[in-house]
Amino acid sequence: MKKIGILMLTLTLLVGNSLFAQEEKPAPEFKKWQMRLRAIGVVPNESAKIGIIGGDVAISNTIVPELDFTYFFTKNFAAELILGTTKHDVNTVGSDISAIGGPTSFDVDLGSVWLLPPTLTAQYHFYPLQEKKFKPYVGAGINYTIFYNVKEGSVVKDVKYDNAIGFAAQAGFDVFINDTYFINFDVKRLFLKTDVTVDASNLAAGLSIPAEVEINPWIIGLGFGMRF
Repeated sequence: MKKIGILMLTLTLLVGNSLFAQEEKPAPEFKKWQMRLRAIGVVPNESAKIGIIGGDVAISNTIVPELDFTYFFTKNFAAELILGTTKHDVNTVGSDISAIGGPTSFDVDLGSVWLLPPTLTAQYHFYPLQEKKFKPYVGAGINYTIFYNVKEGSVVKDVKYDNAIGFAAQAGFDVFINDTYFINFDVKRLFLKTDVTVDASNLAAGLSIPAEVEINPWIIGLGFGMRF
């Protein structure tokens, strides 16, 4: 009986040590960084409330390169920082400038402006396939847009844009070529508005035209990436 007791105690200790070792075994390592280079199409979904002369606004589409970095806290949860800058042509649509001798419906050229909209999103990544070659994700976050290098055009004296905070939503997927490189498709929507002041004092003394402009662009990207 004593030998049996000693044998059972020994087996219990061995099993316990084995379970403890399994619990202490670290989780498999995974690559925590991703970098992507994409071509993005920026398509504003614009609208405006324009004081004094009324009308709406038109903002041009553009295609530019974009660089982004993603850090994975876990295999599923990550944060992405998006870096890129875009140039847009701007004009009013159907504005009434009859008070200064013009037509009642006129598109006023407001020149161009560059936008620098760094955007930080929190993401959740899915792994629907066992081999993990296809990885869709969704995300949401915050954006701060800086307006710079404003060219007012040939009609008005000056145009000023207020820098603005906005929000972002995104969805996309990665298709892995191998363990390091992948192809990416991404769609974002920025919810962005800015206050604009048009100095038209060259057309009428003291004329300043305020506007509340919603830009709300769609950003559609396709590119390559690597993880490390």
